Amino acid sequence: MENQLSNEQLIAAAQQFGTPLYVYHAEKITEQYNKLSHAFSGHPTRFFYACKALTNINILKHLKSLGSSLDCVSINEVKLGLKAGFEPKEILFTPNCVAFDEIREAVDLGVNINIDSISMLEQFGNYYGDTYPICIRINPHIEAGGNYKISTGHIDSKFGISIHQMRHIERVVKTTKLHIQGLHMHTGSEIKDINVFLQALEVLFSVAEHFDRLEFLDLGSGFKVPYKEEDRETDISSLGQKLNIAIKEFEKEYGKPLEIWFEPGKYLVSECGYFVVNANVVKQTTATVFVGVNSGFNHLIRPMFYDSYHKIANISNPSGAERIYTVVGNICETDTFAWDRVLNEVRAEDLLVFYNAGAYGFEMSSNFNSRLKPAEVLFKDGTFTLIRKREVFEDLLRGQVV
Repeated sequence: MENQLSNEQLIAAAQQFGTPLYVYHAEKITEQYNKLSHAFSGHPTRFFYACKALTNINILKHLKSLGSSLDCVSINEVKLGLKAGFEPKEILFTPNCVAFDEIREAVDLGVNINIDSISMLEQFGNYYGDTYPICIRINPHIEAGGNYKISTGHIDSKFGISIHQMRHIERVVKTTKLHIQGLHMHTGSEIKDINVFLQALEVLFSVAEHFDRLEFLDLGSGFKVPYKEEDRETDISSLGQKLNIAIKEFEKEYGKPLEIWFEPGKYLVSECGYFVVNANVVKQTTATVFVGVNSGFNHLIRPMFYDSYHKIANISNPSGAERIYTVVGNICETDTFAWDRVLNEVRAEDLLVFYNAGAYGFEMSSNFNSRLKPAEVLFKDGTFTLIRKREVFEDLLRGQVV
């Protein structure tokens, strides 16, 4: 993997900033962004970083410097984006099940807005009419991704307006004179098969025929990144070529050019991230050998929440004899990171690293068990820089009335 931090660099970061520690490699983010830009260079395409993956403002500023736009799912993410220097029209706001007041606030801020329910579409139309152009999120009823929890386009999903409600959408748009400038769909994550995107594009084409003022079609994201040695990532080069052909053919029928938008999150930041922890204890039982580390699902919840795999390595003893361990955390709850994982022999005080920790790692962390959140550092231009301080005890009391 290009732009990968070495064991020595990660050990140096842990010694300087302590553990648990999230480390992000800026040049890896740049590499991923450039791969996307190159793959889709055949047609006007914009990339809106799905910042729910990692919202540290320094990461947002770095992506802004690369030319990225921003995808937000809460009004506070929108405000973070503006704080990071994004222009309002560089931000797409796609909320779900929020109060109309949050939508109105987004209008006041001037960002692009994506509506994903009939009721909100009616409210927006009745309040704004054709004065503020919007996007509509369609649920295509397409199964995608390897995990039902991260699939958002299936029939039971809470996201988007069903493709079978087109007549209702048309009635609302006609009655309230809504200005529809874009159509959106996001089918899920971990999509290996590019045909899922092409199938979604065909659905968007069929919906687009009902609206004559469109400026863009948004395919969401879901690009697969490799977590295991044998994993293959989404073939974005092939997707770019096939998408280019398909969209140009449709533009002839539609009568005007359309931009394509994507919302990559994990693809941009997952592989840039490393989570470094300290081995507290090595505990032999009748069933296994546990390595207990100074972290838990309060810092990295993906293995417990999604049954996700993260490669783990002992960077303190990389040439030690290989043994089988169960890696667990220090939370008073089941917080298993990995069962029966082969690692170089682990000793108390060794440093372990979790790879692919840039997306939904720190972002989903909590103070469960009154544990403190870790620090975050950014490696850029050969230097480690602290971008979030490690919490201290007083942070647990912030906001409490004592």
